[in-house]
Amino acid sequence: MFTAFVVSLLILPATAAAAFASESDGCSYQDVLNHLGLNRSNELFSMTRPVKNYKKPTHVSLEVLLYAILNVVEKEQKFVPYVWTVTRWHNDFISWDPQEFCGINNVSLPVGILWKPDLTIEEMAEKDKAPPNLYLTIRADGLVEVTNDQVLFSMCRMNIYNFPFDIQRCNLSFKSIIHSAKELRLQPSNNSSEATEWSRDLMPTQFEWIFLKMKVTAIAASCPDHQDVIIYTITMRRKPILYIINFLLPVFFFLALDLASFFISDSGGEKLSFKVTVMLAVTVLQLILNEILPSSSNSIPLIAVYCIGIFALMLLSLLETILVMHLLEKDHKSQDDDDDRDGGPGRSDELNIQNDCCNQHGDPNAWTQCGIIYSTPDTPTEVTPGSKDDSSAALCQTLQKLSGELRQTERALSLLLDGRKEKPKTGYWTQVAGRLNRIFFVFYLTVVVIFLTILFSKWTSV
Repeated sequence: MFTAFVVSLLILPATAAAAFASESDGCSYQDVLNHLGLNRSNELFSMTRPVKNYKKPTHVSLEVLLYAILNVVEKEQKFVPYVWTVTRWHNDFISWDPQEFCGINNVSLPVGILWKPDLTIEEMAEKDKAPPNLYLTIRADGLVEVTNDQVLFSMCRMNIYNFPFDIQRCNLSFKSIIHSAKELRLQPSNNSSEATEWSRDLMPTQFEWIFLKMKVTAIAASCPDHQDVIIYTITMRRKPILYIINFLLPVFFFLALDLASFFISDSGGEKLSFKVTVMLAVTVLQLILNEILPSSSNSIPLIAVYCIGIFALMLLSLLETILVMHLLEKDHKSQDDDDDRDGGPGRSDELNIQNDCCNQHGDPNAWTQCGIIYSTPDTPTEVTPGSKDDSSAALCQTLQKLSGELRQTERALSLLLDGRKEKPKTGYWTQVAGRLNRIFFVFYLTVVVIFLTILFSKWTSV
């Protein structure tokens, strides 16, 4: 009995060591691949669709999640998202019992070993520049899964009518290139709510665009020769604060300056030059806007209507200023002509009287009359016949010296008699210009308020 016990002690360790050796020898991925017949020298698995009956279609499940919105180029109508795609399908030639291989349930293989569905995106404009995933995963039940991160350069028809308060919807349409519906059936693995929730959890941050939702639409082929299509519609809203500060507010401030220019006097040229400068500033902003918006658009964007409307109002204000200045200049010319016409005859009459008095030195009565007309308290005006020759020259000089003072005295007396220096009457065209300026200011302000109210109500209605 003791001998049997010793023999059992010697045999059991050897048996356990052999079992452990056999178990360790069977627990390798290469044994699974050898069992499946997968190796690089065998290319049959990568060449044909993995079905045992060619009439049986391959069901491909697709899952797309949005990781980030990298760029939206309105000028080129291009959408650049960063997405995570998971593709799953069943391979009829792959299966094993995990219990036979120490519980190995899945194996990773290079992508080129097995067949993959030829899925493409209809909106793709450029080749994916992100490095592709080099491996796929196979499971014991024959399910094959490929996970890939992609930077997609896709075309998207932009609706920029409400720019910069716009909401864009861009599609990513997945379908097979050569396999029809009778060979490959495409179906989404998640619905719209799940795709939206998972994408929001996956996004680290959001930049200019805010992700709203993702809609999943599966379109089955109408006939067996066509392909199934899965459309992922990504809805996003722009953050408008940058465009409000850098564009909308400066244009509005220029409009406010144009309104304030009505308080500048129309007599000089400062008002006209100020309005022209404001219009040139708005023109520069319009050139900047032209670099942002696409040239091919179905409708005129509201921001273009905003700029064109304000530019048209400023142009109308400039034309009104030119008209008012023309009326004022016309009134000034008419007043100058009236002054010249009133001042000319009086001055010539005085000079004629002086010449007559100086030339008639031989007539005592004429000298007496001249002396009476130009008499002053400090100057003698009587002329005797005996001193006629001696005083004629002195009297002429005195009359010429006092002529200027007499004219000023005459004007002062006329002003006192007419109403003690009343202000000169405003000309007719000046009055017309003043009324036109007041009426146009009220009209201009009313049009600006109505225009901006309607425009911003349309902007915020969406």
